[in-house]
Amino acid sequence: MDAANTLDRQFDPERPNQDWVTDITMIRTYEGWLYLAVVVDLYSRQVVGWSMQSRIYADLVLKALLIAVWRRKPKPGLIIHSDQGSQYTGHE
Repeated sequence: MDAANTLDRQFDPERPNQDWVTDITMIRTYEGWLYLAVVVDLYSRQVVGWSMQSRIYADLVLKALLIAVWRRKPKPGLIIHSDQGSQYTGHE
């Protein structure tokens, strides 16, 4: 089941910690592929959380989100937008 697209391509929030976006990318290293999950605050365009692992499981995303929440301490109402891949929905 897909979540509603609450952000609806509105990428210019009025304040920090209003809208965050997150995604995963692959990075080739000398020791093999690593997966990087990044959380970006759309207001400042700053990376507010990230996690890197050799496997692409839900805990990769959870660690990035936990770091972002720990660093920024957002108030209720924060929107977190992703592509709803299996790591974000818990359907691995």
